[in-house]
Amino acid sequence: MINLDKSIDFLLEKAGPVIQYRLRKEILHDLTPAEEEDYLARIYGTPFFKLVQSYAKPNGYIGSGMHSWDNWRGEVLHETPLQDGETAARLLSYYAVPKAHPLITNYVAAMRDEAILQEEFSYIPPEIPRYNNRYVGLNSGNCLMGLMFTMQAMLGYGDDYDDLRAYQQTCLKGFVQLLECASLDDCSHFDTHSKRKNNYPYITSEDYFPNVYTLAMLAYTQSWRTPETVQMLSSALNHLNAIMKPDNDLQFKIDGKFYGPLWALCRPIRAFRTDLIDGILYRRILTEIAMTGVGESVDILRESAENVREALRSDGILRMDWHVPHNKGYSPKKLQYPTAYVDVKLETGKTNTAVECDLTFWAVQFLSLLGD
Repeated sequence: MINLDKSIDFLLEKAGPVIQYRLRKEILHDLTPAEEEDYLARIYGTPFFKLVQSYAKPNGYIGSGMHSWDNWRGEVLHETPLQDGETAARLLSYYAVPKAHPLITNYVAAMRDEAILQEEFSYIPPEIPRYNNRYVGLNSGNCLMGLMFTMQAMLGYGDDYDDLRAYQQTCLKGFVQLLECASLDDCSHFDTHSKRKNNYPYITSEDYFPNVYTLAMLAYTQSWRTPETVQMLSSALNHLNAIMKPDNDLQFKIDGKFYGPLWALCRPIRAFRTDLIDGILYRRILTEIAMTGVGESVDILRESAENVREALRSDGILRMDWHVPHNKGYSPKKLQYPTAYVDVKLETGKTNTAVECDLTFWAVQFLSLLGD
């Protein structure tokens, strides 16, 4: 355990409205109704929130597509990444916009309306078969509907609908399947006779396998949680790091074609260190694992927590070493929008302490999720 007072004082002095709102609402639990209203008014006045608001359509859908094409045959489809449905949902979730806000209720209603979705996913030719096959690959999260279910959960609507509660069980099966594997070979298929240039192991649309979206689905929902399922998830995550190799490659096979596996959890997840950013979803995955309630029974969370506590010990501010060449490419200084491909960035200003505020809030949030 560590005293987080210095970290909290730093954030209350230096951070912007999103971080301060989330700190006081989710961790300190000391907001009055008037203060909450004031914070939300400031958040609704931020440029990114206003952009998302401007992309909302009369039918409730926000932007064009979801994890979709930025341009098509020379036509720019997204003037900013926030015009994509997934990026818009992530911003609303990360900014902790209340689920009762009309922007969210209308968006979730649109994602549950087949006529609206059919219209929204017909704006360019490739989206039509993508929508028609939206459930193919649901068992491993490799499909449009799995993505939409996860975005609804991130917006606060993952437990109120039979389809989403059923999907939680599907997500759990991927981790159950992982526990039964002694190696990636046991979880995948391989064609020894294939002459493909990149002849990697693959999973099919019927296979259960965990990925970052199925993990997020569990992180943002509650209905699946029992002592037994939480313990199973903890065991599966420890098992993943025990059996997977850093150089694994995996593909997804559908209708005879091979695709990237949409962030399948086929490589070890590394613990947090201040001197090495392991990948582009580094802190986000650790946070979402912690959100599932597994605590420090997951080895990488326990090791991460020890490293975070040590990094905060002097003055309560989390800093990382940006001089390491590998880290420069992953520096949050370069992040602008909350796309599928980056860690969470909450600080809206461009101050000298913006990155330190983001990192320090993450540290406080992470340790709080683990019980500090």
